[in-house]
Amino acid sequence: MRIAQIVPSLEEKRGGPSKSVLRLAAALSRLGHEVDLLATQPGNEAAIREDGRLRVRQFRRDRPEFLCASSDLREHLRTHTYDYLHHHALWLRTLHYTCQAGRATGARWVISPRGMLSDWSWRHRRWKKWLAARLVHPGAFAQTNGWHATSAAEADDIRRRGFSQPICVAPNGVEVPVAEELTRAHEVWSQLCPAVAARPVALFYSRFHRKKRLLELIDLWIDIAPKEWLLLVAGIPQEYTVESLTNYVLRHSAQDRIVVFDGSDRPPPYGVASLFLLPSHTENFGLVVAEAMAWGVPVLVTDTTPWAEISAQNAGWCVPWKNYGAALRQAIAESTDRLEQRGARARDWVLARYSWEQAARPLAGFYERLGNMAT
Repeated sequence: MRIAQIVPSLEEKRGGPSKSVLRLAAALSRLGHEVDLLATQPGNEAAIREDGRLRVRQFRRDRPEFLCASSDLREHLRTHTYDYLHHHALWLRTLHYTCQAGRATGARWVISPRGMLSDWSWRHRRWKKWLAARLVHPGAFAQTNGWHATSAAEADDIRRRGFSQPICVAPNGVEVPVAEELTRAHEVWSQLCPAVAARPVALFYSRFHRKKRLLELIDLWIDIAPKEWLLLVAGIPQEYTVESLTNYVLRHSAQDRIVVFDGSDRPPPYGVASLFLLPSHTENFGLVVAEAMAWGVPVLVTDTTPWAEISAQNAGWCVPWKNYGAALRQAIAESTDRLEQRGARARDWVLARYSWEQAARPLAGFYERLGNMAT
């Protein structure tokens, strides 16, 4: 099969899809398919790199850049033939180009909403999404041949929005951290924040966005966490900046208990953590949750993420937000040995359950079924 995976951006600041789509494309290529990963990027230069059957092409982004408009990407999709097109994310012009190409070339095409159809995300800035569905990519939802969900919960979200096309549920994968990654991450974060070498660390590592309940987590930590523990907040500044979060911490006189860092262009700090925290309003998958477990860190997440099995696996806790404070008290009261045991269980379970090949195979089969439906 000749497949195009299309994502608005591979920039780290765009969140999980910037990493997961690249890994999915690579996994599809390892299965023997010809895969082009197409994205937009700021600046005037296009970029192309090849790795076996995978070719990554990044096209110059036009104005308005926040919509990821790109006449070069649109022209590429008009003039290149693919059997299947798979677009990741909503509300941006790249989805319109995919829809146009599917109509013009007869390629079957699929949308991954990447969490953007959950109840919380659907309501957040609803008027902008109403406009985008009508002006940015009109007709795309109705015209797609199928949907890709990374969890059963996300498949339910798609059905709740009234879409009846076939859905493939294929979770993201996770990669095993190699020894060099572990060593470098520990060195970098120990230099940035020497306190991580002397204190137990709870880690928040994600986008700085209100969807993640970041301010609520900071408030909760101030109220209940013992002083010997450190909350390390790291990630990609978006709605909140490092400065605004640091000032928030300072106003609460909690600077000795909470530190904030920009995680851009730095190795993930899982290696210095004893516990990982993500109390999101919603997650379609939550790649950082899987990554934390792959690094051997137990996790505490909300039940609005698709990780209910964590509790049963003794890999951490998955609880409603109203119970998050009680679960946090329980987690930080556990001994170091017990947390390490949970982390080891988390690592073994997630690596056995979630691989990129396991994600790619059902998707490849789904593409073929959509192709057979057209004949």
